[in-house]
Amino acid sequence: MPDFLLPDLGEGLTEAAILNWHVGVGDTVEVDQIVVEVETAKAAVEVPVPFAGVVSALHGEPGQLLPVGAPLLSVGGFAEPGVTTSSGSGNVLIGYGTAPATRRKRARRVEPKVVVKTPGVISPFVRKLASDNGIDLARLTPAGADGIIRRADVEAALTKPKPVGRRIPLTGIRKAVADKLTTSRREIPEATVWVDVDASELVAARAALNARSDRPVSLLGLIARFAVAGLRKYPELNSRVEGDEIVLLDEIHLGFAAQTDRGLVVPVVRDAGTLSTRDLSAAIGDRARTARDGKLAPADLTGGTFTVNNYGVFGVDGSAAIINHPEAAILGIGRIIDRPWVVDGALGVRKVCELTLAFDHRVCDGGTAGGFLRFVADCVESPVTALGDL
Repeated sequence: MPDFLLPDLGEGLTEAAILNWHVGVGDTVEVDQIVVEVETAKAAVEVPVPFAGVVSALHGEPGQLLPVGAPLLSVGGFAEPGVTTSSGSGNVLIGYGTAPATRRKRARRVEPKVVVKTPGVISPFVRKLASDNGIDLARLTPAGADGIIRRADVEAALTKPKPVGRRIPLTGIRKAVADKLTTSRREIPEATVWVDVDASELVAARAALNARSDRPVSLLGLIARFAVAGLRKYPELNSRVEGDEIVLLDEIHLGFAAQTDRGLVVPVVRDAGTLSTRDLSAAIGDRARTARDGKLAPADLTGGTFTVNNYGVFGVDGSAAIINHPEAAILGIGRIIDRPWVVDGALGVRKVCELTLAFDHRVCDGGTAGGFLRFVADCVESPVTALGDL
């Protein structure tokens, strides 16, 4: 009876949590049939079984965390009466053998019987005491050997400390995010700079671009394109620290924060520096949808060199974001709202946005960080001029 072990799902992952079983004990499975969905630190993954046969055991419950190499399920042969197997070379690998396979009948699944134990209660007073205090008698374990629930059993339940709040296991994607953010705070001496910008022309430019094309451009896509251009001018922010060295990276792999039902993830658009504004905006939109559907591969969540974080979608103006370790900086984008603003000496109402940059102070000083942020801000305030130079 072979055991199917949790395989190495790539990217150096060492564990996974069971999300859903697609089979049960007694079910017949074929080679490469999807039997379970697991969640790694990177993504949800459907796992196929390499054996054919009858499932004899499941080695885990939904929510349980298993290390790579631990048994997932066991597969046995068709041993029930009335199930025939071929005669020939005996146990061989699937797809090989000396005799043709005969028709096999699906093994019958035997459902376990559930026995409900009803606790014995003699005294009406005990019943009333439990009812008045919200005690479920079926959940009590009698202290006496006769199995009768007495007043002392109910009073013991009343004095037992009640659990406070809920406990949620820190596993899967949420654990990976927690580990990365903790590492960032521990290892990176970060500093933050910010600036309010007039985004009125940005909003107008986006409307004009989308009016003339069936490939819409998002505001995040525009700002991301400006950030990529800024990294070309200030390459220190597209770097990482390795030991006693600062590594300036040639390629720009742009990550962006995306909120999903499974938690915060950072999909990566590779070679963002080679993409046009429309292509970059489309790539961000595609990966965001894939992330929300839980279909991102582990490789889609690794290798970023710089991150943008549009927290304005949550209705907030600013945030001191945590750098996505081991990157050197993260650009935050607040909501765009109408505010009083002075233009050419006159007070008016403009669409204003706050940009923030958290950066690793080891790779650069405030002059470089401020120069990058000011470049992006100037692009936001004069997007037509900026796009003409990109």
